Amino acid sequence: MADTSPTSPGPEPYRVPDADLDDLASTLAKTMAEVRQHGVILDRLGSEPESTGSQPPDGAPESEAADGKKPDGPASVFILALGGKEYAVELAALSDWVNYLFLPVYGREISTNRPWCAHWHEHPEAVARLHALWLAWQQSTDTEAGLSGPSTWHRDHLDQTLVHLRAPDGPFAACTTSATRPNHRVLATPAPEQAEVAA
Repeated sequence: MADTSPTSPGPEPYRVPDADLDDLASTLAKTMAEVRQHGVILDRLGSEPESTGSQPPDGAPESEAADGKKPDGPASVFILALGGKEYAVELAALSDWVNYLFLPVYGREISTNRPWCAHWHEHPEAVARLHALWLAWQQSTDTEAGLSGPSTWHRDHLDQTLVHLRAPDGPFAACTTSATRPNHRVLATPAPEQAEVAA
């Protein structure tokens, strides 16, 4: 005998209004970038060597007791000071920030007055400027920066970086100046002077 009890329909699926999808997508992209950034930080922390030296009786590390200075940790967090795997990991995290937060919000139209290059990661100056901008963004958008942190970041960091990065004679001068004509060429830089060796 078949079951004749009325079947109750399942719960109605949740529908996000189309107007809210962009906000949801940007929030998700920002969250994903922050998760990747946290992964980079965890990788850095995991790759730092553990100190195995003995502790002086007063509890200060041996190096601090010897010269009175605290160890500073990594020499630099700036991407140009990194090498190998550290550089690759940092560049991947920077790429996420550039592609999912920076460009969608601050990309603006490409023109002869504001060139851009899809291969920005191959331009050392662009990598350096964007990384510095990203480091400042991380610090300025932290809750400890206060309510004016983002405004300060725009004024002191973003505006200056965009002026130099997207200038007609900037690092992308030989790259795309029209969205319909993509182009990429890394400009040659001056060769360092060679000191003459006296014979």
